Amino acid sequence: MDDPIIEIYAGIGSDAPFYALVESFYEGVEDDPALRSLYPDDLEPGKRHLAWFLIQRCGGPTHFSTERGHPKLRMRHLPFQIGIAESEAWVRHMLAAVDAVPEFGPYQSSLTRYFEESAAFLINKSEIPTV
Repeated sequence: MDDPIIEIYAGIGSDAPFYALVESFYEGVEDDPALRSLYPDDLEPGKRHLAWFLIQRCGGPTHFSTERGHPKLRMRHLPFQIGIAESEAWVRHMLAAVDAVPEFGPYQSSLTRYFEESAAFLINKSEIPTV
């Protein structure tokens, strides 16, 4: 199976753009009413964890697994009510962050697909459409 995400770190070559991506993403989260309540008051630990996760997922050092164990993405997100609105808001902020960090430009299409699929996978709130 071809996994273009795993090769991104080698192309970028350092942790710094991942930390910039996470900072940009969290700037959006801080002011988003659909997302902010899902995050703790102190965003700093989450920033570090997300950066570590993305670095590892993109083929870089395994700080995340070393410090926190297997990512278990779905399990770690089950305590939070994630519906379509939350998923779409998360993707919107993450893709804006990708756009804001030039090093990710060559990987934009792969990252867009990865983030959209991941966000959809984490939806755990059943929503009944209104008529």
